[in-house]
Amino acid sequence: MSDNLILELIEQYLNGDMMPEERVQFELLRKKDASVDSKVVEHKLFIGLMKQYGERIELEKRLNAIHDEIDVHTLKEELMIHPNWIVSMWRHHHSKISVAASIAIFAILSTLFFTGKLNNHDSSLVQLRDEVSRIKTKTDNLDKKTNSFINQAHVKPKITNPGSFRGTGFALSSNGYIATNYHVINNADSIYVQNANGESFHAKVVYTEPQYDLAILQINDASFKDLGNVPYNFKRSFSDLGEGVYTFGYPGGEEVYGPGSLTASTGYSGDTTEYQVSIPVNPGNSGGPLIDDKGNIIGVISAKQTQVAGAAFAKKSAYLLKTIQNIPSDSLSKSLTLSTKNTLAGLSRPQQLKKLKNYVFMVKVY
Repeated sequence: MSDNLILELIEQYLNGDMMPEERVQFELLRKKDASVDSKVVEHKLFIGLMKQYGERIELEKRLNAIHDEIDVHTLKEELMIHPNWIVSMWRHHHSKISVAASIAIFAILSTLFFTGKLNNHDSSLVQLRDEVSRIKTKTDNLDKKTNSFINQAHVKPKITNPGSFRGTGFALSSNGYIATNYHVINNADSIYVQNANGESFHAKVVYTEPQYDLAILQINDASFKDLGNVPYNFKRSFSDLGEGVYTFGYPGGEEVYGPGSLTASTGYSGDTTEYQVSIPVNPGNSGGPLIDDKGNIIGVISAKQTQVAGAAFAKKSAYLLKTIQNIPSDSLSKSLTLSTKNTLAGLSRPQQLKKLKNYVFMVKVY
């Protein structure tokens, strides 16, 4: 199907010009083809931006017209000399002033809405990057005890810097490529990943897709050893409501398993690039894998909704695969080959987690 034809179908779909049967078929196409779904999201965003621009131009025209009708300089002089003229001015121009005030209020409310300031703060979206500064008090107390120990035993201990932020990442390949959220590593000076055995490795950012909140890292540490065959697949098609799913990550700096189910095919505010899942997640879970019962990666945990029990969100794996495809070839120093075998299928959940833990990392940002 040509790009022009797809664009024409998208416009008909968004404008509500499709017959019910055509709309059903097109929604099935969106579900099967992530590239089509992505184009719908991008086109909807483009139309919204164009509409905002048009409204802004119209607002400017109306304000200019009102300004031209009111002689500002004369108004200033009259107010200084005859304050009571305010009453007369209001009687003759109250309709224009009301329109100007209404437009100004509309502009302010529109700005608040599109910047998210008008959302209900009792139920907002929270990204799950863990800010490590909250454990500073405990660290200070530990430092005092450590210094005391040094003075007594004259032993130099190994100090581990917890970093500024923490998240989770998981292996894409055995040779050190890792997926996580963009917001986890954004503005990082240095990045380390830590495995289940407590070993830390330096990593670098290979590629990011801020629009999907995804980032690809590569371990570039001489002490890193090949992980062996990655035990899971990456699901290309979309998953169904009600499927059992789980995640595995590092909220609070510890390994945590979170079971749940897929509760909606769209994410926060109808975002079609995400799933909504009923899983207990906390700061530090960002970037962790969302896995179905068969051991397929179906998404990447990114955020949760406050004041709504069990409402978490994960970027769909189709957009992770698209991000990987978009990596420029000259950005990769090693080949990035995804696993085609799923050795988690058929295992019990405890057995899956034992195999999985070697491929999920704590991401520490400095």
